[in-house]
Amino acid sequence: MPLSFSSRPLPVFGTRPRLLRRSRKEEIGEKTRLNPQDIGEAGGHLVTMEEGMGALKYSRTAYEEALDVLSSLIVSRRRCDKSGDRFELLFEYVKMLDLEESMSKMKVIHVAGTKGKGSTCTFTESILRKCGFHTGLFTSPHLIDVRERFRLDGIDISEEKFLAYFWWCYNRLKEKTSEDVPMPHLFRFLALLAFKIFADEQVDVAILEVGLGGTFDATNVVQAPIVCGIASLGYDHTELLGNTLGAIASEKAGIFKRGAPAFTVCQPDEAMHVLRDKASQLDVQLTVVPSLDPELLQGHKLGLEGEHQYLNARLAIALSSTWLHRTGHSNLSYKEQSGSLPEHFIEGLTTASFEGRAQIVPDRYNDIESPEDLVFYLDGAHSPESMVVCSSWFCAAIKHNQEGILDHQLDDTGTSSNKLLQGYDNDEARKKSVQVLLFNCMSVRDPQLLLQPLIKTCANNGVHFKKAVFVPNTSLFNKVGTHGLAEANGEVDLSWQFHVRRVWENIIQSEKGGDSQGIGAMVEEESEKPEVSGKSCENSAVFSSLPMAIKWLRDSVLQQNRSIRLQVLVTGSLHLVGDVLKLIK
Repeated sequence: MPLSFSSRPLPVFGTRPRLLRRSRKEEIGEKTRLNPQDIGEAGGHLVTMEEGMGALKYSRTAYEEALDVLSSLIVSRRRCDKSGDRFELLFEYVKMLDLEESMSKMKVIHVAGTKGKGSTCTFTESILRKCGFHTGLFTSPHLIDVRERFRLDGIDISEEKFLAYFWWCYNRLKEKTSEDVPMPHLFRFLALLAFKIFADEQVDVAILEVGLGGTFDATNVVQAPIVCGIASLGYDHTELLGNTLGAIASEKAGIFKRGAPAFTVCQPDEAMHVLRDKASQLDVQLTVVPSLDPELLQGHKLGLEGEHQYLNARLAIALSSTWLHRTGHSNLSYKEQSGSLPEHFIEGLTTASFEGRAQIVPDRYNDIESPEDLVFYLDGAHSPESMVVCSSWFCAAIKHNQEGILDHQLDDTGTSSNKLLQGYDNDEARKKSVQVLLFNCMSVRDPQLLLQPLIKTCANNGVHFKKAVFVPNTSLFNKVGTHGLAEANGEVDLSWQFHVRRVWENIIQSEKGGDSQGIGAMVEEESEKPEVSGKSCENSAVFSSLPMAIKWLRDSVLQQNRSIRLQVLVTGSLHLVGDVLKLIK
């Protein structure tokens, strides 16, 4: 049953979601808002208007309590297994939540892939929102707040609505599950929560990003999508999906459904052969799309940085156009023979926003007037192929910065944007740019396969890191939300970070043409600093916590009287990227 809503005004509960841009809600009038009474009925918490500031404090506690309960659904670091971990249970959960009918009517766009699927979904949502549709977007993972996974009309779901939908779903499942049909684990619950949100919010289109694989992913409970997409494929999660591109492609193609057209980008031959074979078995029309011609943007730039995004953007155009055509809105779709993109397509592509992917954030901690002294270049790349893409983007971005063409500044919403420089002053022009790598990756991944292409690609572009810094993630795998942080003063196991550093040092030493000069006089030796763990190496360091590493970077700029400009590439893990954003924003 749908949750009830009231048009009665609400007090502000907790942190409001950032308003990234003018939403469709503002254009057509504010929709009815959640009644605090609904939260009480759903989760056992009654928050009234009369409680004033007490209600504000209590609401925050209620949100934290919900995140603690959500964390209880984490059963292990592993999200699923090759056998599907009783995938059929998802259909039971859908019945328990009375979602069968609404999901059968939901107009879904389903996207899988190794890299680029989140960006493709973001572009698609932005296009269709600019076309005037009420959109729902489900992506993973989140970087800072779990509410990022659920976007309505381009904005993270509000805390009030999240609480109401969360408790309704959790209590219903808690009541109906049993020993034979246990509570769903975290990602399955979040996918079910997304279906409930999108059903009750009556979105026109639901864009779903596959979490892992495809065949046994929780989002694949959808049986009749309007259209499917497969973004670029590569090697990732091989312990679950297989060690060959063919095996990985087979898992991704598991989202294909009879009667639903599918689109993909150019893939390696082995992967493409499997995709075509799977499509043929289901009579699915599979179309391969090329990269987007920048000329079609009529002088504008994509909202997401990086040359690789033109491939994701073209896939998003195909998905959006097909959805429009198949839902009776052909007049709004892109007609390739016309030779030009519709205005709302261009607006959607150029205003799309997706944090943690090719994102540039100047650090304003030391001096808000000179944020260029320490700039973080963040990208959650975590596969060999995406490392090449990430490294190419980083090299191009710092080249623009050094030439004084682009000044990356924060806009009013806290996201990075590009703005033409009027010109650096003399002091700025004399500063020496120094590149530093801030890195961590999951222990299931081979750091050699990630660091080797990163170093090689950067070296080929004339970029050599003066220092590589290795840190553990701050967020905990068994906690959801901003309160799930590791104890900074507790005992931290750094064996993995030391292993990754040894891999880095071995690669650097084997690179004949690489610049293995340390920062040297620019920074103090790490062994003299209590916050640095282990012996000092010329090219690298291990810090026991991320905050200590950030402090070291900030101190390094100050100690050199601002004579250097540190350009820090943060990569290897989306969790690391999220942790850095928490600290610097």
